[in-house]
Amino acid sequence: MKLTQIVFRTLALSMLFAGALAQAATVSGTVTNKTTGKPSAGDIVVLVDVQAGMGEAAKTTTDANGKYSLNMPGNGPYLIRATHQGAGSFIAAPQGGGPGADISVYEVAAKVSGVFIEADVIEVEAENGQLRVNERFFVHNTSQPPTTQWSKRSFEIVLPENATLGAAGSQRPGGLPTSTNVEPTGTKGHYAFSVPIEPDKADKDTLFQISYTLPYGGGKYDFKSVVTLPADNFAVLMPKAMTFTAGPGQNFRSVQEDPGVQTFIVKNAVPDKPITFTVAGNGSMPREDQSAGAGAQGGMGPQAAGGAAAGQPGGGIGEPINTPDPLSKYKWWILGGLALLLTAGAGFLLRRPAGSVPVAAAPAVAHGSNVAYQPVATAASRNSALLNVLKEELFAIESEKIAGTLSPEEYLKVKSALETVLTRALKRNA
Repeated sequence: MKLTQIVFRTLALSMLFAGALAQAATVSGTVTNKTTGKPSAGDIVVLVDVQAGMGEAAKTTTDANGKYSLNMPGNGPYLIRATHQGAGSFIAAPQGGGPGADISVYEVAAKVSGVFIEADVIEVEAENGQLRVNERFFVHNTSQPPTTQWSKRSFEIVLPENATLGAAGSQRPGGLPTSTNVEPTGTKGHYAFSVPIEPDKADKDTLFQISYTLPYGGGKYDFKSVVTLPADNFAVLMPKAMTFTAGPGQNFRSVQEDPGVQTFIVKNAVPDKPITFTVAGNGSMPREDQSAGAGAQGGMGPQAAGGAAAGQPGGGIGEPINTPDPLSKYKWWILGGLALLLTAGAGFLLRRPAGSVPVAAAPAVAHGSNVAYQPVATAASRNSALLNVLKEELFAIESEKIAGTLSPEEYLKVKSALETVLTRALKRNA
């Protein structure tokens, strides 16, 4: 081999090695236990490689001060997962590494005091001999000290025994919507989410949603609903074209805020005590434009705030004039038909039961926020959004896998699909 060839190859290898060194970086941070207010020692921290099958690129354990350090083999993108008492918490790794990648965790218990339902909202519509139902549960965790409620049955629900399940989803406080599995508990009509119910973050709680269909050949259906936790509000929403009849002894009251929707509410629902009502007729819920009129009053538009409600007479068992609708803070979630679907789509499509009925899709709105979704303009911000979506989906499937409600085969299948979707999206952004 000629000397010039040897020199050339040596220089080429040196450049490649230098490039690899330039890409390698270290990311570090502290894992803090928000329940105890102390650093969390002994937690496993993993660097997840988004573009390599969501595999572990590096792994370590927090020291006595909750600190950790991981070597990043490239520029990423990466996620960082800290596991405490079986529950995983994810953050996006800082681009290029560095300090400050801090993670918060909580103590975990199967049952926690301070978990309750603020609103159980049933939205019904009917046509072609089928009753379609979307049910949403806004669940608070006000435990002190703050503790995550998590088990195979973190949150149980009761559906009509003849319901055919469709899509299910969840959203943790401050997180993004993601598709979620629900599992039968063994009692007919009883199902459970294995998603951790984390402590509230400011006014942000945990949201669960499930869609299902019911036979409706006679154009009438008798509901016998049950809540499994104390519920401040139990609400039924339906089109104006349909009729609602409260069951014997049920103290429903009408809250007419939207001209195209009927709303009926029971306050302070008691666990395991049936709430009965009947719906009849056919009609579809209006699909509103979230970006138009989403005002500064908890997401309510001006028409909703001062329209139909302001013209109602007082007295009787109705609400006094100008009394706020207890569901007004959820208006854009409920009337907009927002779907708790994974934005990337792959996880939801793979995990949705065969023959299920998809929930109506609409632009996502941050829970507790008054700002509708706006398209991101740069590749960096799109990448950040994609990582946030992936973070939430991994949070869900990791939790279900550890709880035993997601099989290893399905777990690998979802991870593979996520890798494919994220890789394609990141290539397009690049």
